Amino acid sequence: MLYAILCYADEETVFAWSKEEEKAVMDRLLAVQEPLMSAGRLGPVGRLMPTTAATTVRKGKSVAGREEPLVLDGPFAETKEVLLGFYTAEFDSLDAAVAFSKELSVANPGSTSYEIRPFYVFHPGRMGDDKIDEGGS
Repeated sequence: MLYAILCYADEETVFAWSKEEEKAVMDRLLAVQEPLMSAGRLGPVGRLMPTTAATTVRKGKSVAGREEPLVLDGPFAETKEVLLGFYTAEFDSLDAAVAFSKELSVANPGSTSYEIRPFYVFHPGRMGDDKIDEGGS
């Protein structure tokens, strides 16, 4: 099963790290990721830019009988923790995904929580059963 592991943290803390702190954290995270990389089970990993770089498209009000989406600067997060990055990986079970996330949490002092969700990969250009990839070997 494919899982997305979403990393939430206080972005003011994370983006205030010195280059040395950043490198130390990334080295520890890479050590946690290495077994999955070697097994070919780690998908794309990403860090999101600060929320000040975000743009949100939200359903707007009806204008002349037609809903016009609104384009807003920022996500306007109401909490201190925001989604700062993600991992995608294939695990045999939710327990394995939880164990991996616990290791990430220990390696990353800036993270406060990891949210784990199973997901499917959709390939809209494909026909038939090949459109959905659930992972698995």
